[in-house]
Amino acid sequence: MAWDEWEQLKSETSEGGTIGMRLNQLPVDQGGGSGDLVVNQDDLGAVGHDAYLLYEDLQAGADIAGAGANKEGVGTSSQAATALKANGFATGGALETTVEIWTSQLKTVLQACAHISNHLDFTKKLHANDDAKIGAVILDSGGAVLPPSQISKYFQ
Repeated sequence: MAWDEWEQLKSETSEGGTIGMRLNQLPVDQGGGSGDLVVNQDDLGAVGHDAYLLYEDLQAGADIAGAGANKEGVGTSSQAATALKANGFATGGALETTVEIWTSQLKTVLQACAHISNHLDFTKKLHANDDAKIGAVILDSGGAVLPPSQISKYFQ
């Protein structure tokens, strides 16, 4: 908003006019939603499970440093890099660097997948326990669980 526009709005307000404010957002849902915050435990579990499956697939198929490992545990890509370097090929050093960077990045992605999977499993359990505790405490006069959208009535 430019300064001139701000000054104009201030003068209109002081003259008794009303200035409306509009937030840049989606229109309010007129469909009669309850307003309750809902997180489905199945959704959390599904994302956590997908992260676990991705972890398993990456661990099994993306390890180029260990693929085709010999009895010393050196993979075929590293063996090739060593052989190329020993024969004076610059490609050997580049391949060695590629394997190192790939391995580092793979470990980062594997750690992220494991963290997501573990965190969502923990969150699912934690929220289920929280929901049970809160549900046992917040009851209406008839003994039924009081939804969060109804609690605000008691603060008026």
